[in-house]
Amino acid sequence: MPDLLDQTTRQTVISVAELNRLARTAIERGVPLVWVAGEISNFKRYDSGHCYFTLKDEAAQVDAVMFRHRAQHLDWPPENGMQVEVRATATLYEARGKFQLAVDAMRRAGLGALYAAFEKLKARLEQEGLFDVALKRELPPFPRTVGVVTSPQAAALRDVITALRRRMPGINVVIYPAPVQGEGAGAKIAEAIALAGARAECDVLIVCRGGGSIEDLWAFNEEAVARAIRACPLPVVSGVGHETDFTIADFAADMRAPTPTAAAELVSPDGVKLKRDVLLSGQQLARVFARGIEDRMQRLDYLSRRLTHPGERIRNQVIHLQHLASRLRGEWRRGADEQSWALRDAAQRLRAAAPDMAMLMQQQQELARRLRGAVREHMTAAAERVTAVRSHLLHLNPQRVLERGYSITETADGAIIRDSAQLSEEQELKVTLARGWAGVRVKRTG
Repeated sequence: MPDLLDQTTRQTVISVAELNRLARTAIERGVPLVWVAGEISNFKRYDSGHCYFTLKDEAAQVDAVMFRHRAQHLDWPPENGMQVEVRATATLYEARGKFQLAVDAMRRAGLGALYAAFEKLKARLEQEGLFDVALKRELPPFPRTVGVVTSPQAAALRDVITALRRRMPGINVVIYPAPVQGEGAGAKIAEAIALAGARAECDVLIVCRGGGSIEDLWAFNEEAVARAIRACPLPVVSGVGHETDFTIADFAADMRAPTPTAAAELVSPDGVKLKRDVLLSGQQLARVFARGIEDRMQRLDYLSRRLTHPGERIRNQVIHLQHLASRLRGEWRRGADEQSWALRDAAQRLRAAAPDMAMLMQQQQELARRLRGAVREHMTAAAERVTAVRSHLLHLNPQRVLERGYSITETADGAIIRDSAQLSEEQELKVTLARGWAGVRVKRTG
């Protein structure tokens, strides 16, 4: 702020745009990112996906905007009359000079306690080291059996099985049923994870459910679930909710997937890609072997050609040297001829390019003479035009008319008299002459 104030005090006048820009900067620097509670009114969602509304309480209201890239993550439709809590930045819309909130997150009122409990538990478990990256285990590249902890009726289970069958049909799937929502769901999920670890019949374990609100996903935010995941001897992948949903289970797991389907894709190799890679590797190996054999055959042929008599080799070298000497002489002669022709051509072009100074001087003198004549003609014509204009202006000058004996009669308010009907008895008038003026009074008209 001091820099902004110093900047403005050095200037006498600033534009409206500059004023609004300074105000916006001051507001954004002075007001931190905050959660604001209030009631939605005048809610409008445009075709662009941007949402505009008013946030109000009993004492005040403020305009708010939530742009499409933020609004698209809402899993519930905002409506007029709803009590909500928004995380927003206070700012100023410079083009209109309008104070508003730029909203980046919105939740229904009353969820703040849940979020606070979430953050408190997350901070405590993180401080304990439960989320330490060093504790994360790598997933097996080719698991034979995959365990799934979820509700048997959940759509997430169907998504996981479909993805596994599509990518690697030979993978075995073991389901450890547990409710994923409602009272006691967290304890049941923890028991299912512990059971999977005790049986040790899987190579990797998926803990998943579909998307929902924070209340719907709360079972995966319980401490028992997080500790069960870390205590499990199997690598655990969390696939809870949508891509924007984060739970305590996500932080405790060895790997977090944005969706249940993505979790299945993380733990299973792509069978089609593996087949393609094996085929390509076989083809590459065959090409390498074939190329190696061909190289060795060529090497053998080369060595066999080198096994010649020394006298023959000397004769071949002599013939080769004679050929090189002949080529060298020919190249030297050809180069000398090209240089000679180039010098002759350059000399001819130089002679042709030499300027004729006498002709150039003559041309320059002629151009100077023509220029002087053109200037004289232009000045004469301009003087004649000035004289004509001056004469015309003198002819139109009202003073010349007055000097011929005419006068101008005006009323007291400056209206010019052109008709006696404009006059009345005892009316005072002003008469302007060629030199001076006189005040007169009407005695009679006609």
